[in-house]
Amino acid sequence: MTRQRRLQVVRSRSVVSKRKGKPRARQILEALLLMAWGVGLLVLLLHLPDLIDLDSLLLVSTALANLIGGLSRLLMGILQLLGVAVLVSSALLALVLLLGGLVRLVRATVMPPAPSPKSKPSGKKGRR
Repeated sequence: MTRQRRLQVVRSRSVVSKRKGKPRARQILEALLLMAWGVGLLVLLLHLPDLIDLDSLLLVSTALANLIGGLSRLLMGILQLLGVAVLVSSALLALVLLLGGLVRLVRATVMPPAPSPKSKPSGKKGRR
């Protein structure tokens, strides 16, 4: 007696859920918060020279002189270079935040609202 194995094709339906869009009010709020954060950071950076005697060329040259000065000043030079890096990165972050907030604000105000999801019938119609 020989035994035959039959291959069965199993049809599976993949269920892909659509992402629900965020409500328009939340998109506008997120855009405004991003823009406010960016503007606040830029205002802080603009007032920084008034708070601290900050001359960027002098700061970098002092940092390099401290590095060359010897092992006793090595830590001070690294800290000053890190301070310059923090200032530059925070300025870039402020610009990115402003740009991101502006893009979100434009998308939220210009694009049409997302269609509301329709309710699906609860029957087992169409299954085999």
